Amino acid sequence: MTRRTPTGAAVLQPEITRSITEAVLNELAEQGFARMSMEAVAKRAGVGKSALYRRWPSKQEMAMAVISEFSVSRAISVDTGSLRGDLRETLDALLEWLTHPRFSRILPDLIAETARNPELAEVVATMIGIPRRDRGTELLQRAITRGELAADLPTELALDIIPATLYWRLSVRATPLEPGELDTLTDMLLRALGAKPAAAQPH
Repeated sequence: MTRRTPTGAAVLQPEITRSITEAVLNELAEQGFARMSMEAVAKRAGVGKSALYRRWPSKQEMAMAVISEFSVSRAISVDTGSLRGDLRETLDALLEWLTHPRFSRILPDLIAETARNPELAEVVATMIGIPRRDRGTELLQRAITRGELAADLPTELALDIIPATLYWRLSVRATPLEPGELDTLTDMLLRALGAKPAAAQPH
């Protein structure tokens, strides 16, 4: 017997999901979270509102799912073999995230919204903040294992320090980096974290 392909809510076509995701990012960048509507996203994506509601029950859940996927996927945890290499790769990824043409406009608006909306702030922390910080914790733990950082490193404070300069420069001051400043920042972070040369590995 030939099986019928399920229809309706049972099918979430990937190409439609991608179109909606792009529409959400564009609407957030142009209108901001408060002014974004399901109707506008559906119109921009060329779909009916039902296509959105089959995926997410509300505007907030739709927006946060899209922002989370965009943001967490850019939080790398590459083991280069040294803390300096790991930090440099992390700063490159942070720079790309914070200067993305759309996200550079979305992030300040999102932070402003979380200041007014405690529920949204909790969702942002859970879906974006915690997963990104988990990647950072992996970086620090590798450095501790290699003997580059002290075992009693205040991890939470270190996780705040690493992205702070780039966020302040790019998102708050809106001032671009000069050539070579990421290398300078990497060296400053190593000193701030109290880094030591990696311990020699046994042969």
